[in-house]
Amino acid sequence: MLLQTMAGSPFGGAEEFFVRLACGFQRVGIEQHCVVRPNEGRNAVLAANGVSFDELPFGGRLDVRTPWNLRKQLKRHKPRIVLSWMNRASRMTPSGDFVKVARLGGYYKLKNFRDCDHLIGNTRNICDYLIGEGWPVDRTHYLPNFVDAKPGTAISRAEFNTPDDAPLILGLGRLHDNKGFDTLIRAMAEVPSAYLWIAGAGDLKDDLLKLAAECGVADRVRLLGWRRDVANLFATCDVFCASSRHEPLGNMVIEAWAHGKAVVAQASQGPVQLITPGESGLLSELEDVSALASDLRAVLDDRVLSDTLSSNGRTAFEANFTEDVVVAKYKAFFDEVAL
Repeated sequence: MLLQTMAGSPFGGAEEFFVRLACGFQRVGIEQHCVVRPNEGRNAVLAANGVSFDELPFGGRLDVRTPWNLRKQLKRHKPRIVLSWMNRASRMTPSGDFVKVARLGGYYKLKNFRDCDHLIGNTRNICDYLIGEGWPVDRTHYLPNFVDAKPGTAISRAEFNTPDDAPLILGLGRLHDNKGFDTLIRAMAEVPSAYLWIAGAGDLKDDLLKLAAECGVADRVRLLGWRRDVANLFATCDVFCASSRHEPLGNMVIEAWAHGKAVVAQASQGPVQLITPGESGLLSELEDVSALASDLRAVLDDRVLSDTLSSNGRTAFEANFTEDVVVAKYKAFFDEVAL
C-alpha cells in the first residue's frame, strides 16, 4: 500500500506530474491513497481515473488539523511506503512504521526531509546536490518524470488574433522571473515575422505586457493564461522555446519532444542535462537575447534542421520519459525499499 501526500500550489509542473504519476500507478494496479489540497481541476482528474484521495488544507505553521488528520490517514490505510511531494507535505507528514520517501524536483533545503528514509531526485543534478549536502548515496535515487504524449488538435490561431501563415513560437510556465519570458520577449524583436504565445499564469503578466510594448512586439505577443490543453498548443505551434533562466528539470522540453516539436532553450540546468546541442535541440547562453533570437530564426527558417531536432527529441522521449518506462522504474524502486 502506497500513501502519497501533496501540498501543491494552484498551478505548477510538479503538481501536474503528481496527477499523471498517480493515474499511471492506478493503471498498473499499484494500491494507493492520496492526501491532497483541494483543487477542482487536478482532483477531478484523480477521481476520473479512479485514484482514491482525501483533501486537507496543508496550511501554515498554525495548521494543526492537517498533521492530526494525516496521522488518522496513516492509521487507517497502514501504508508500507509514504511518498511526500516537496517541502510542506514532507514536513507535515509524520514518520512511522513505514518507509518515508520524499520526491524533490528542485534544490531544496534538506532540513525538511531529515526524517525520510529515501529521497528521489527527478534529475541527476538534484541527486548530486543531495549527496553533496550529505545525504547518503544509497538512499538517493534518480527517477525521471514522464509526460502525456497523447496528440492534440490544433486550435484556431484566430482565437488569439494570430495569422495562419505566421511562424508561431510557444512558451509554457508560470509568469515568474525564473521562466525567462522577459528574455524571450526581447528576442522577439529580432525574429520579426514570428508570433509568440505564452501559456501560464502569474504575477508578472502586467510587467511582461509592458515589456512587449517597450520592445515594439506587443502586436505579436499573446499571453494565454493557464491552459490545460497543452497538447493542443503544441499541435498549433511551429517551435517550442524553453526560455527559463532557472529550471531544475525542464519538463517542458520533454513535453515538446513528446509532441514532435523542435526545442530552442536557454542553457539552464534542466535543458542542459536533457538536450544534446544541434541534435535534440538548440541551446543559447543565459541572458543572451541575440543568441536566443538567432536559434529561433534558424529553426523557423530551416525545415531540415527543425525536422532533425524534433525527430531526435522524440527518440530521446521514447527511450527515457514515457509513462511505461517511468512507472516501471517507480514500481521497481517501491519493491526494493518496501518494508
